[in-house]
Amino acid sequence: MAGDEIGYAWLAARYDVQAIQPLPLESRIGRRRQTYDQAGRRLEYYTEAMRPQGTLGAHLTFALKHEGVALEFLARLFGALPAEALADWIRSEPTGQYARRAGFLYEWLTGKTLAVEGVGGNYRDALDPELYVTAATEVRRNRRWRINDNLPGTPEFCPLVRRTTSLLEARQYRIADRLAAMEGEFGPDILRRSAVWLTIKESRASFVIEHEGQHQDRIRRFATAMEQYCGRLDSPLDERALSEFQSAILGTTTIRTGLRQSPVFVGSSSIDYGAVVHYVCPHWEWLPGMLEGLQRFLAQTDPGDAVVRAAVASFGFVFIHPLADGNGRISRFLVNDTLRRDGVVPEPFILPVSAAITSSAVRRADYDRILERYSRPLMSAYRDAVDFTQERVAYADGIESDFVFNAYEEAAPVWSYPDLTEHTEYLFAIIRHTLEHEMHHQAAFQRAWYRTREAIKDWVEGPDEHIDRMIRAIRQHGRVSGKLMKEFPVLAQSDIASELEQAVAEGFADLPDVNQR
Repeated sequence: MAGDEIGYAWLAARYDVQAIQPLPLESRIGRRRQTYDQAGRRLEYYTEAMRPQGTLGAHLTFALKHEGVALEFLARLFGALPAEALADWIRSEPTGQYARRAGFLYEWLTGKTLAVEGVGGNYRDALDPELYVTAATEVRRNRRWRINDNLPGTPEFCPLVRRTTSLLEARQYRIADRLAAMEGEFGPDILRRSAVWLTIKESRASFVIEHEGQHQDRIRRFATAMEQYCGRLDSPLDERALSEFQSAILGTTTIRTGLRQSPVFVGSSSIDYGAVVHYVCPHWEWLPGMLEGLQRFLAQTDPGDAVVRAAVASFGFVFIHPLADGNGRISRFLVNDTLRRDGVVPEPFILPVSAAITSSAVRRADYDRILERYSRPLMSAYRDAVDFTQERVAYADGIESDFVFNAYEEAAPVWSYPDLTEHTEYLFAIIRHTLEHEMHHQAAFQRAWYRTREAIKDWVEGPDEHIDRMIRAIRQHGRVSGKLMKEFPVLAQSDIASELEQAVAEGFADLPDVNQR
C-alpha cells in the first residue's frame, strides 16, 4: 500500500534514491506485526505504533536500528540529500547513537565534513558485531563522533557480510576436524595420495569453468602454481604478488600481466548480435584502492570466520576484476589460499571447490546464478551506458578496446559496497559438499584403487603403470578385452583373466557413485 513504507524504503521515496543491489530487508506499516521471506529478502510489517515521524532523522534512525547498515544505499542517500538537513538532525540529538552513527557514516562514505561540533555519549560500534562480520583488530576510535570504526574495509572497497543462521553454522564448522576424521578412516598415506590427485582435479575443473578445459599444459601449470603458492605469498593481493602468480598460471603467452589499465567487461559473443555484456568491471583507476580495501578486510577480520574471509577474498576479487586475464582462476585459488593462511586446511590439501562447482549441471548453474545475483542488477540499471565505438582506443597497458561504459561514477557504490552474504552462504555449501562428498569419495576411490592394484599383483607381475592400465581397461569394459590381451599376453590365460576381472569388480563394488579416474 502506497505510503506505508518506512525506514530505507521511505528514504528512497523521499529523496529519490535507489540501491542497485536489492536491500535484504524492507519495512512497512501493516495491520499486525508480521514477517515474510520472499526470494531471499525479508519483508517486515510493523503496527501503526511503530511508524516513525515523517522526518529524515526518524526514518534514518529506524533504518539503522531495525534494518542494519546498507552502505551502498547510504552512499547514494548522502549524495542526494542536503548536508545541512543531516547536520540539523545531529545537532538536535548530539548524544544520540544513531545520529552519531549517521554522521560518522556520512563523513566516512563521502569524505566530506559536516558542520557539527560537540557530540557526546558513550562510544558505539559502527557495525553491530552480532549482526555483521566486522574488523576484529585495529578497530579505530573516532573521537569526533565517539564511534568505534569497526568497518571491515575502506571507503574505496568495504564488503559486508551479515551473520545469518547459515553463517553462524559456518563459523562452527570445523574443516580441520573433517580432514582429521578422513585421515582416521582412510589413513594418512591414502589421504595424501588423494591430495595430489585433487590438486590436479581442482586445476582441471577451474579451467572447465572458464571453458578452457582442453588446455592440458595450462591445467598442469595451474596445479603446480597452486602447490607452490597456496598460503605462501606474503600478501597475495599485492600488485607484485598478483603479477607473479598470474605469470605462473598463465605462462609467458599472456597478453598483459599486472593490474589492468583499460576497461573490461565479462561477456559472451553472439553471431547475430556481437558481444553480449554480462558484467562491467570497475574503472581501472580505482583498482589499487579497491584491492587495498580487500586486503584491509583480510587483515582485520577474525580468522575464526575463515569461510567468510575465503568467500570475500574470492568473490571480492572476481567482482573487482583487476587483471586483464586470469581473474576467475585466481579468485578460486584465493579460497584455498585464505583457508590455508587461517590454519583450517593444512598442507598439502587443496579443497577442490572448482571440482564441486562443476560436479553437476545443477551446481554449475548455481555458481552462475550466484555471480548473477551481483551482476544482473548492475546491468539492469546501466545497460544503456554500455557502448561499442567504431574506433578502438589504445590504453596505457597496451590494450586496444572499442568498449565504452558511460556510468562509472553513478555505478561506483555498487562496486565499492557489495553485500556478499549470499555469496558466502553459497561457498559454505560448496565447502561442505567438497569435504563430505568430493574429498571423501576421492579418498575412498584411491583406497579401492590401491587395494585392487595389490590384489592383481597376486596374479601378475609388473610395474604400477601397467597394473593401472589393466584396472582402467577392465573397469571400462567390464572384462579383459582382446586389445588388453594383445598388450599384455599373460592375460590370455583364462584363469588369470577371470581372477583379474573379479579383483576389479570386488575392489570397486562399494563405489557406485565415484567417478572413474
